Amino acid sequence: MTEGAGPDRGLEMAALTDVGTEREHNEDACGTLIEGPACFVLAVADGVSGNQGGETASRMAVESVLRSFTEQGEGTAAARRLARAVQSANIEVYELSLAVPELHGMATTLTAVTLDRGELSVAHVGDSRLYLLRAGKLTQLTKDHTVAAEQVRLGVLSEARARKHPGRSILTRSLGRELIVSLDRIALAAQQGDSLLICSDGLYNVLDDREIASLLAEAGSAQDACKALIEAANARGTYDNLTAAVARMRGAVAKAKEPAGIGARLRRLFGR
Repeated sequence: MTEGAGPDRGLEMAALTDVGTEREHNEDACGTLIEGPACFVLAVADGVSGNQGGETASRMAVESVLRSFTEQGEGTAAARRLARAVQSANIEVYELSLAVPELHGMATTLTAVTLDRGELSVAHVGDSRLYLLRAGKLTQLTKDHTVAAEQVRLGVLSEARARKHPGRSILTRSLGRELIVSLDRIALAAQQGDSLLICSDGLYNVLDDREIASLLAEAGSAQDACKALIEAANARGTYDNLTAAVARMRGAVAKAKEPAGIGARLRRLFGR
């Protein structure tokens, strides 16, 4: 379990990974970083099963993202730092897979989110998911990069059939597979009371959205939420490793200062 809170306790985070009830090794990894009262990073990776080095790939990806994000310094916008950190992690995993024969072909999913003065930014590849719980409503913010999910988006497969489709676990994109990774990037404004959950497929394949929302809402803290989600999934019996990482904005969300100057005023005026 990793956990932390901002200096004013307005920001609270925790992350927990578990081997599950069927596997002997855990190929999931997670990590958290708090950089002052108004900025954090939360990341989850799930090593690709069937490839050697899945455990190495996921752990390396999370460690590299947090390290690279910190090394870039606070002078650069957090969204840009996160995207660069994920690309850097991709290169590290890719190059190690080429250099070590036993790790050839290793890859991982990676979903990471940062908050910077009221703005949430997400970098995502694979089928780990980011959920937002806001005012009691749970929304999946990321898209699954799987064969089944792609067919659902094309309208050739229903969501009900996709849950049992063989392609639900076949990734169309992953980190470490190629030198440059194609990322989904998302940005939205945070609100006081928001809860974020990043989880691997070992969790959401066992618990449906209604159960996830209920467990998130009822837990007393981010740490309690992670434990409740993991325990509920394990109680059902899960064939996969499972990870839950939760961030909560309990206090007022710090906002970015409005930039000064004629250029900034023109951008606000014309919405650019």
